[in-house]
Amino acid sequence: MAPSVPKSLLTGLCAVALGVLAPSVEARVDGSSSYSKSQTYSGALRYVRVDLGYDVVEKDPDAAYLIFKYTAPGSKDGVTGTLEVVESGGSVRLFVSLPRLPEYQERIFRDGLLKKLRDEYGPPPPKKPAEKPSDKPERKPDSEKPAAPADGS
Repeated sequence: MAPSVPKSLLTGLCAVALGVLAPSVEARVDGSSSYSKSQTYSGALRYVRVDLGYDVVEKDPDAAYLIFKYTAPGSKDGVTGTLEVVESGGSVRLFVSLPRLPEYQERIFRDGLLKKLRDEYGPPPPKKPAEKPSDKPERKPDSEKPAAPADGS
């Protein structure tokens, strides 16, 4: 007689398997750009419109995002994809989402955009070295110096 497995354990294992095997609806790929936010955004707009020939549905240069339509394999209707460029802590990140396509397609899209940026703008500008603390003692502003005695002594 085979040992029985509790139904709740089977249900939990099935849920875990589905979570691992099923593609995430919210999946997106991110990357790091060595260029400014405005350079990355304008390069992305040209990449989507000119290089890939996708229709741009909505764009916002200030918020640095694009919404575009592409045709997924096996689909007759256009699918909405997004690209966001975010500046945070001195670095520029980009996020690509291409629903109904495998994640590797998002990586190909990201890598193609990063290649376009290098081709158009040349090598990225050198990063500024981190400031080293000075060996000199810090000078206090005059307002923080102790006041001289009023009697001149």
